[in-house]
Amino acid sequence: MNGRKFTLKNREEILTILGTQDEDLRELERAMKVQIFVRHHPETESAELTIKGAPAAAEKTVRRLRQTLEEFYAVRLAPADAKPQDAPPPPPDGALYKTHYGELVKPRTDNQKKYVEAILANDLVVGVGPAGTGKTYLAAVCALRALRAGEVKRIILTRPIVEAGEKLGYLPGDIAEKVNPYLRPLYDAFHALLGPEKFRALRADEIIETVPLAYMRGRTLENAFIILDEAQNTLPEQMKMFLTRMGMGSRMVVTGDVTQIDLQEKDRSGLVLARGILKKVSGVKFVNFSARDVARHPLVKDILNAYDSWEEEHP
Repeated sequence: MNGRKFTLKNREEILTILGTQDEDLRELERAMKVQIFVRHHPETESAELTIKGAPAAAEKTVRRLRQTLEEFYAVRLAPADAKPQDAPPPPPDGALYKTHYGELVKPRTDNQKKYVEAILANDLVVGVGPAGTGKTYLAAVCALRALRAGEVKRIILTRPIVEAGEKLGYLPGDIAEKVNPYLRPLYDAFHALLGPEKFRALRADEIIETVPLAYMRGRTLENAFIILDEAQNTLPEQMKMFLTRMGMGSRMVVTGDVTQIDLQEKDRSGLVLARGILKKVSGVKFVNFSARDVARHPLVKDILNAYDSWEEEHP
């Protein structure tokens, strides 16, 4: 079959280009106005693409394929000895990051800007505020920037597992399947930034690791960007255990909402106590968010304000 050829050398490249059920490939065909035929080679886990169409369109498609793989490997294979100056050029218009879907990410509020600046300048940052203020999403953006620049070798995502009703032991599946619902909000942020296939490939290679907080004990995490989400549901001893996992070359971001504590003893929140314990420790930066920083549907701000007013009237 005549046409431009393009080889995908391994399973990760195939997933990156084809997407789930070839959805990304079909979208590329529509955008480039070409036809792309795939010949899989199971023995080598590779594939050969044949691109049919106008010569200019086929050439443009090849360039797009190369760019997609370059962006994938820029994150996946950031060299351990890379320097910040070796990083790809920053996205335009002062954006922090360009997502898999071409969207530019930048802070939308003053507090979000302070938060990002704090993460870039400190080894431990704690973001406290209501849902929807971008605490986890912006931490994920900064983690990917650090990975791409070679400042860290991996990203570790964790959160406490606060069981409600069912015990983990009674849920079906292995430990990864049992904790998947708890870690899903973290997955959502990285899906939006990387696309699900790239995120899945990075997890398979353990460049991005997702783990329940209880499984962090005994580890020393070096050259890693570590995000602890939903920290309001940690106990004081859990918070201490987590913070002391930090190894050389690592950075931590802790996020939480002190109005959504699911612990039975709400006054035992590790996040609440950490604010007092660590307030004089240099190198630790706290950033507080409010309902004004909510970046979700506009109705969410009104809902939060309504609840705040009701709680003030019903202490």
